[in-house]
Amino acid sequence: MQQSIEQCIKGVINNLLPAIALQGKFGSPKNLYSRLTRYQTPGISIAVINNFEIEWARGFGVCEAGTTREVTPDTLFQAASISKPVFALAVMRLVQSGLLNLDEDVNNYLTSWRVPAIASWQPRITLRQLLSHTAGLTVHGFPGYLNSDPLPTTVQILNGEPPANTDKVEVNIIPGLHYRYSGGGTTIAQQLLVDVLGKPFPEIMRELVLEPLGMTNSTYQQPLPNDWLKRAATSHSFSGVPLVGRPHVYPEMAAAGLWTTPSDLAKVGVELLRVLHGSPPTIWSKQTLEEMLRPQQPEQTQGAKESFVGLGNGLFVGLGFFAGGGVGDGFYFFHSGRNEGFVSLMRIYAHIGKGAIVMLNSHEIDLIPEVMRAIALEYNWPDVFEQEIPIITLPQVDLYSGLYLTKSGLQFKVINHHEDLFIQCGQQPPLQFFPKSELEFFAKSVNTSIFFETDDTGKISAMTLSQTGVMSLRQQADQQIRAERQK
Repeated sequence: MQQSIEQCIKGVINNLLPAIALQGKFGSPKNLYSRLTRYQTPGISIAVINNFEIEWARGFGVCEAGTTREVTPDTLFQAASISKPVFALAVMRLVQSGLLNLDEDVNNYLTSWRVPAIASWQPRITLRQLLSHTAGLTVHGFPGYLNSDPLPTTVQILNGEPPANTDKVEVNIIPGLHYRYSGGGTTIAQQLLVDVLGKPFPEIMRELVLEPLGMTNSTYQQPLPNDWLKRAATSHSFSGVPLVGRPHVYPEMAAAGLWTTPSDLAKVGVELLRVLHGSPPTIWSKQTLEEMLRPQQPEQTQGAKESFVGLGNGLFVGLGFFAGGGVGDGFYFFHSGRNEGFVSLMRIYAHIGKGAIVMLNSHEIDLIPEVMRAIALEYNWPDVFEQEIPIITLPQVDLYSGLYLTKSGLQFKVINHHEDLFIQCGQQPPLQFFPKSELEFFAKSVNTSIFFETDDTGKISAMTLSQTGVMSLRQQADQQIRAERQK
């Protein structure tokens, strides 16, 4: 069994797949250590969940560039925004016990601060909206503070008062209508728990989540105490140089302040998987956890293929977690994190008991998907790689042939070559496009799609060329050119 796990680890570290310029395509497999060098990342820590349990955890590289202190499974990293779903578990424990109500006005709980009125209008926001980023609040995230900086209180952060280095947190769109990510909203919820329970926030999190889950290598203490700091990785810039002053301090603890390990975060994933699959709950009920992984707005349909404002690609936001992948084996919940000098990703497949947590001590977020793809290959994760688009057979390619002209005079020639459709633009050689429907075509050689339009008689009347993304009936890409067919 041990040899099998070692073979899996070897399979992961030797099969990182770098992204290339073509969407859905990847370069040849690379070794993890070579990619750490390529991305100037000193260290990485990985934990893998398989068959509903932690199968392995391993550290690679060093805690600080230029030293020999190796990353181990017990090395601490800043979880950054993965602090939020762990915090959401604390809120939901209090909701489950009846101490808090997800749909109550938060101003009815807050005592040290209140959601400010806007002129004569007092917005009403709820914990449900705070945890699902639908409260219409400002302040996306936080840059943190140097160890030598004076640290603001939570109330100063919310008011945007010195020494806080971010703007005040306030409502500027109607709450409850749209998703908009707000670390400021999470900080309101942090203050709410402190006001209700009357305890320091790190103590609240230790009692409600960290201790019950056995997360012995995790703390929300900011700044990190010296005895913990000895076990922590050092934060690094893009060039692989340790940050001045070393790790930034995040008094916005619920939003960005968790120090932890992939193994401890995997304990969170395993607990959710265990209860969701019918094991007797010890902390959170199945109903509570299902609520966290459910869309929180009426227009968000779990597993929907169409996008909604703010996310897209069939993703939705629950309570603390994001989720996607449909309703079958591919359904997963996740969260990413990015603090100064640390990045991380947690991804768990709810129905099949698989997943992984990856944490780096650098800014190089592009390395994480390469590692995740390697794990996905080794453990046969569903729907990680884009499925090959099915190509249909067109009854008459000549129906599309002809000259298409934009308003600015740019010409496109659509050519039937042996019943295959090609498009020529200017002096470029003709490029083949493949039909996935009678109106939608895509190129295999470049990131370009074509959508044909018909007139009232059903004849092809125009085409729109879309680049840097895929255009469908529901989703428009970033760069488009529309040309009308010439008669």
